[in-house]
Amino acid sequence: MNKAERLIRRFDRFQQKHAVLAVPWAVVQKFGNDQAGAFATRIAYRGLFSVFPLMLLLTTILGFVLSSNPAFKRQVMHSALSQFPLIGAQLKPNGHLLHGSGPALVVGVVGTVWGTLGVTNAAESAMNTVWNIPYVNWPSFVFRKLRSAAVLIALGIATIASASLSTFATAYAEGTSRPVSYLGSVLISLAVFTIAFTVLTAEPLGWRDVWLGAVLATAFWEVLQAAGGWYVARELRGATETYGVLAAVIVILSWMFLAAQVTLLAVEVNVVLKYRLWPRSITQPPLTEGDRKMFGRLARFEVRRPEYVVHVDFKPDANTDPLRNGPDSSTAPSASTACSGDRGEAANRRQGGDRNRDPTPQAEEPVGESSDHGSGDRRPRLHQGKHQEHVDHPRPS
Repeated sequence: MNKAERLIRRFDRFQQKHAVLAVPWAVVQKFGNDQAGAFATRIAYRGLFSVFPLMLLLTTILGFVLSSNPAFKRQVMHSALSQFPLIGAQLKPNGHLLHGSGPALVVGVVGTVWGTLGVTNAAESAMNTVWNIPYVNWPSFVFRKLRSAAVLIALGIATIASASLSTFATAYAEGTSRPVSYLGSVLISLAVFTIAFTVLTAEPLGWRDVWLGAVLATAFWEVLQAAGGWYVARELRGATETYGVLAAVIVILSWMFLAAQVTLLAVEVNVVLKYRLWPRSITQPPLTEGDRKMFGRLARFEVRRPEYVVHVDFKPDANTDPLRNGPDSSTAPSASTACSGDRGEAANRRQGGDRNRDPTPQAEEPVGESSDHGSGDRRPRLHQGKHQEHVDHPRPS
């Protein structure tokens, strides 16, 4: 072992003993194990297709409103919206005034609903994957659509509430309209994230399980909103129509990708804390208790049918600590501690005394004796015709 690896392993031991370092590292590790970045890309891709129908809907509504409200038109002309490509050019004094259109309104509404449902469907798959819920326990197609529709309704109510709050603050809270509006938008965002985190996950969750992640997601969301508004107001101000449109598409896609990334990171925090999936090791082996729990969850996540069960075994090499030049008994969890973080998981099974098993959900299995091979062949048999498949690693010779 060279000096650099020795230093890394010493730091690894240090971070495992301090939660302020171990928890963030476990969150980052789990984010990579779950391939959450791919889900963030999928959410951003779906979201891009919902933005353009939304822009069509926005311009159509503006056309109806601006034609009959000159005062509101002047407010819009001095807002950040006037700097947005395509729309901003038509809000200028010498530009073509927007006009409302019935067919455009219908297309905008249908396209926005369809695109937003795609976003919520992608987010639901991401939530179930981040929580490592086995495929066999995912809701059916109909219930997934109902959950997505529920979140869509919550988003619509939140949008209407935010607009109403802004209007009320401007009309009745002179001098304090901006703080009141900002505080209201923060509380609305917090409520939406809390609802989305519980509704879009197949596992029963309460607000105690998701509140920290919802707070973090709300903070990330507010920062991204401020950064996006700054970029539109500063960087797109002097852009031409052609380059402005291209820049707007790139900015929207990048903004959605970052928003999805930080939101899934916030969800990972909830999972790591709920099931105590920390500390995680930087250099392996040895495997920590958090490593064993996480690898077991990843294996059980792939179960797609209720007719088979997955067991996870770890070789003796999983306990080897190069710093001690041998097995490290302190990293091998006992049968009682290995399943302490996962609800509904039975104690470890052990074979031969030299293997450590990851906690796996076990059901009571009535054992009988096979009569097909004579009295000398007595093997465990499951009743009711069920077959149990056990994939085991070979022992090292």
